[in-house]
Formats: sequence, C-alpha cells, structure tokens
Amino acid sequence: MKNKILTYLENDARLTPVQIAVMLGTTEEKVRSIIEECEAEGSILSYRAVINWDKTGKESVTALIELKTTPQKDKGFDAVAEKISNFPQVNSVYLMSGGYDLAITVECKTMRDIAIFVAEKLATIEGVTSTATHFVLQKYKDNDVVFESDKSDKRGNTW
Repeated sequence: MKNKILTYLENDARLTPVQIAVMLGTTEEKVRSIIEECEAEGSILSYRAVINWDKTGKESVTALIELKTTPQKDKGFDAVAEKISNFPQVNSVYLMSGGYDLAITVECKTMRDIAIFVAEKLATIEGVTSTATHFVLQKYKDNDVVFESDKSDKRGNTW
C-alpha cells in the first residue's frame, strides 16, 4: 500500500489523503499515517509542480553539464557532489557510469551566467578535471510530464 500511495503522489502531489483512500479502498487515517511516516523517514522529500516557464515569460537557460573528477580518499565522489549540490543554480546532481562522473543540471538567467558559473565555481573545485556543457534548446518532457507543442517545427512546417 505504501508504494501505491507514493506512486499516486509522485504522479499528482495535489491528491488528498481522502482521494487516495478512496482509490485504495482504505481509510483516510491509514493513508495520512503512511504519508506522515514517509515524510518523517525521508521517502517523501518534496511536493512540486512541473512548470512550463516558457509560458510565463521568465527568461532562463538550462544546461546539462558533464563533469569528470578524481574521487577523494574515503569519500569517493560524495564530497564533490555535496559541494556542487549546495550551489543555488544547481537543480540536480547524479553520479554516472560511462564517460564522465557527475551529470549536473543548472539553471541561470543567461548562457553567460552559466559559463561564468562553470568557469568560476565548478572548474575550481579541487579534483575536477574537466567539464562539458550542453545547453537545453527545447523541453519536450520533464518529470514525466509532456510539454505542449505548437505543432510547428519552427521552420514554418506543420505536422
């Protein structure tokens, strides 16, 4: 039951304990208790909305940054990942397999702000050996939510 509740909330954080209880055929009190337990143990970390900022007029640029680093003795990649996680521009940090160690998503107002962030903050962290920055040009799907399309490929062609 706990995993079903978490799945429902992950798909729609606005669901109330009453609504979830009805879907599961149980009591509101049971659902509320499980949610409170999940919040206390850290299974539920946050309740968020997925926003299409392009529709709001907010100017921002998102970048995916590949980072190579030397693992630190007794800490591995954790110390570098924790340091990077504390920067307000950073939305996510993942330890990766493959050609680089950490994948980072960053959001700033301009491309120049991201370039400065990479040069002055990321590249100067002890153990960082290289970075590769990729700018997001268009979001089609984020957090399992498909963004609306204007049915045009920006060259005047319609589908």
